[in-house]
Amino acid sequence: MTPSKPTDTHTDTEHNTTSAPRLRSRRWFDDPSNPGMTALYLERYMNYGITREELQSGKPIIGIAQTGSDLAPCNRHHLDLASRVRDGIRDAGGIPLEFPVHPIQETGKRPTAALDRNLAYLGLVEILHGYPIDGVVLTTGCDKTTPACLMAAATVNIPAIVLSGGPMLDGWYHGKLAGSGTVIWDARKRLSAGEIDYSGFMDMVASSAPSVGHCNTMGTALSMNSLAEALGMSLPGCAAIPGPHRERGWMAHATGKRIVGMVAENLRPSDIMTKGAFENAVVAAAALGASSNCPIHMIAIARHMGVEHTLEDWQRLGPEVPLLVDCQPAGRFLGEAFHRAGGVPAVMKELLDADRLNADVRTVTGRTLGEDLAAVPTPDREVIRAYENPLKESAGYVVLSGNIFDSAVMKVSVIDQAFRKRFLADPDHPDVFEGKVVVFEGPEDYHARIEDPETGVDERSILVIRNCGPVGFPGGAEVVNMQPPAALLKRGIDTLPTLGDGRQSGTSASPSILNVSPEAAVGGGIALLVSGDRIRIDLKTRKVDLMIPEAELAERRAAWKPPVLKNMTPWEEIYRSMVGQQGSGACLEPATLYLNIVETRGESRHNH
Repeated sequence: MTPSKPTDTHTDTEHNTTSAPRLRSRRWFDDPSNPGMTALYLERYMNYGITREELQSGKPIIGIAQTGSDLAPCNRHHLDLASRVRDGIRDAGGIPLEFPVHPIQETGKRPTAALDRNLAYLGLVEILHGYPIDGVVLTTGCDKTTPACLMAAATVNIPAIVLSGGPMLDGWYHGKLAGSGTVIWDARKRLSAGEIDYSGFMDMVASSAPSVGHCNTMGTALSMNSLAEALGMSLPGCAAIPGPHRERGWMAHATGKRIVGMVAENLRPSDIMTKGAFENAVVAAAALGASSNCPIHMIAIARHMGVEHTLEDWQRLGPEVPLLVDCQPAGRFLGEAFHRAGGVPAVMKELLDADRLNADVRTVTGRTLGEDLAAVPTPDREVIRAYENPLKESAGYVVLSGNIFDSAVMKVSVIDQAFRKRFLADPDHPDVFEGKVVVFEGPEDYHARIEDPETGVDERSILVIRNCGPVGFPGGAEVVNMQPPAALLKRGIDTLPTLGDGRQSGTSASPSILNVSPEAAVGGGIALLVSGDRIRIDLKTRKVDLMIPEAELAERRAAWKPPVLKNMTPWEEIYRSMVGQQGSGACLEPATLYLNIVETRGESRHNH
C-alpha cells in the first residue's frame, strides 16, 4: 500500500512552518480570514495557561482520549500514564489536550458494559469531529474501551494510535496462579461444592487482582488490546506490558512521540485497518486463544472503517490456526509471563514465518508489518510455542448455524479432554452431541432454578439461556457460561454444553455456543425452544438443529409474540431501537453509514 497523499498542503509564511496536510486545528486557532471566530476559539483555550504563541505555532494539537477514572479501575492508571504521553507529544513538537471518554468498566456497569460500548463510541466521534484535534492517542484497557475507541477513530479517520494500559501483575492464591475472571469460575464451583465459604470465596477471587491494570488472563481486555496491536494500531510490544512496569511509561512516551509523526505523515486508520489487517487479526486471535467477544468487536470496528469483514472470515481463516500462547483460560500462565515471553510481536512472528499473515499491511510505525517483525527474537517456548509445536493443532472459532439461528460462535481452544470425552467422543459420531435442552429465560431464572431438582438438569443436558442479547438484556450479557447444579459438581461434572443469545466472559474456559443471532427478543429461533426439546450439535458440519418436524417449528414460530421490554433509562430505549445483532457487530445500524466523516462530510459549521 502506498502512503496517502497529503491534502490541502501549504506553506505557512506567517509562522515560517510547513504542515502537510494543513492541520485541522488551524481552522479554529489561526484563520486570518475569520478573525472573529478565531479569537473566540483562541481566547478560552488560553485561560488555563496555554499561550497564543503555542496555539498559533503551527504545531499539531494532539488529543489524549482518557478512559481512566475512578469508575474504571482497569484503566485508572491512564490518569498517570497521560503525563508520559504528554511528554512524548511535547518532545516531538505537538500540543497535548486531554479529555474524558465515557467510562466503561466490565465489572462495574449494570446491566452490562456492552450497552455502553456504542455510547462511548458516539461520544468520542463527536469529540474528534467537533473539536480542534489533529491526531489522537486512544487510551484503552478494559474490554469495551478498545473497540469503542477504534470504532470512533475509524469513523472520523484522523491520525490515531492505541496506547494499552496493560494487564495486572499475576495473581496468586495458596501458591498457585490466580487469573482474573478465570478464578471466579473455579471459586463458584468450590463454593457450590461446599469447599469454601463466603469469606473464602471473596478472598480467592480478590487474590487475582493485585495491581493496576486490566485482566491478567487472555480475557477480552488482553485479547482486544493484543488485536489492536495485531491490526497495526499500537506500537509493537504495547499490548502485553503489565500496567505497573516501567516499560509501560516508556511506551506511553513513545506513543505520544509517534502520533505527532503520524499527523505529519497523514497516516490515518484507513491506511492501517485494511482488509488484510483484519484478516491478520483473525489469525492472531486463534493463536492467542483470544476471547469469544473478539469477533463481535472486530466486525464492528471494520464496519465503521468501511471494510468488508464478517463471521465468514473467522470461519475461513481461523479454525485451523494452532494455539500458540499458553495463557489462561486456554492455558496455564498469565500476562506477566506472556509479556516476558515476547508478547504479541513474538506470536505474530511465528505466524508470519508460517506464511499465515499479510506482511505488507502498514502499521502505526509507518512501516509494513513484515518490517516491524523482521528483528523479533525467538520467544520463551514454554509460554509461546513454535508454530510446529502448538498447544493445540486447531484453535480458532467455529461459526455455527442451523434451524434455530443464523450464526453463533464456539471457542474450540477451551474444549478440554474431559469435556471432549464426555460429549464429543462417540466413535460413531465424533464431534457430535445430542441432548435435551433445559431453557432459562435469563440469568435471574437460571439462578432461581438451577439447584431445583424439578428443573431436570442431568449429565446429558444442554443448558440454554435466552433474552440476553443486544435487544433483550439489553446490551448482550455475559451469562451463557452457566455451571451445572451442585449435585453434578460433587460428582465431578463441572461443565455442561451451554447455548445462548448472550455472550460469555473472555476469562471463561467454558466451550459455550455464544452470540446466537438473531436473538430471542427479536424472534430468533432460540425463542421457540421448550425444555425437553432435543438439539443436535455437529461441530464437523458446524450445524446446530432442533430435532422436531419443520411443521411443528413453523407452528411455534407463528404463535410467537414479542416480549414486552422494560427500558430503565433513555439510552436503553435509544439503543434498543437502533442496535443490530451480535453476528454483525451489535452496531448502532444508522451509525455504520457514517464513514470517513471529515473527508466525506466536511467540518462542522461554526458555533457562533
